[in-house]
Amino acid sequence: MSFVDTSLAGQTPYRAVFLSDIHLGTRGSQAALAADFLKSISCEKLYLVGDIIDGWRLRRSWYWDNHHDELLQVILRMARHGTDVIYIPGNHDEMFRRWLPMNLEVAGVRLLPRADHVAADGKRYLVLHGDEFDSVVRYAPVLALLGDQAYTAALVLNRWINGVRRRLGLPYRSFSAWAKRQVKGAVKAIDRFEEALAKEARQAGADGIICGHIHSPEIRTIDGVCYMNTGDWVESCTGLVEDRNGDFSLIDWSRKTPAPARDVPTVGSRFRWPENMISRRNEKSTVSVTSVREPG
Repeated sequence: MSFVDTSLAGQTPYRAVFLSDIHLGTRGSQAALAADFLKSISCEKLYLVGDIIDGWRLRRSWYWDNHHDELLQVILRMARHGTDVIYIPGNHDEMFRRWLPMNLEVAGVRLLPRADHVAADGKRYLVLHGDEFDSVVRYAPVLALLGDQAYTAALVLNRWINGVRRRLGLPYRSFSAWAKRQVKGAVKAIDRFEEALAKEARQAGADGIICGHIHSPEIRTIDGVCYMNTGDWVESCTGLVEDRNGDFSLIDWSRKTPAPARDVPTVGSRFRWPENMISRRNEKSTVSVTSVREPG
């Protein structure tokens, strides 16, 4: 696994960027850091690989702060300025999956169930969220909801600890992610998930697979298949980037210090979708990136 050095100033150009599991609508979402990252880069394609908005949590109680607004505005601004933005819904934003058969484009953002990404070196990668390969989510949704509530409790502790660190001028650190890594059962579940995703890519004839869902950033080879997980913006604050040579790396934005979030009234968000934001598309339900390697 390789990480990009994020200490350099200036806007960094990438060919493609993959983010997932931002969980807007929750207090644990590091939306400020995600917005800060996107403002620091430019890219031809931006893949939002599921669980960008947490519909599960918003149905139970409304939370939305100004940083959540800011991140949506940054994404829409990128779409307006020529970035091809592709949104692949996950299980927490499954409310958007009902729109998938309609081939919709929302404010310049394409909604797809999954995508085929062809890198600059010609290798093909399957892009999907990954929840369909999680046996708990798929076959025991009640257990998934209970697990989500326990996870939320861990994030409350994580947020309190990082609130203290922020006041001390210290960078963000995910203590919930550290605790998860200490549990042997969680490690085995991650291994099973990764192997199932690699098998799916192999059966699809792809060189690799890019996913999210388990909040565990990773780049590794499994039986000849390149498995890449974007991580998340609740615990690890990571994303996956492709440079102009077709090389992939994970970025780690957790060392940045987020600004404290300010709540907005619970009746709604200050964010407003632009008029005429929805248009139908007659394209296929997957996208293929076909640009060639650029010189230099």
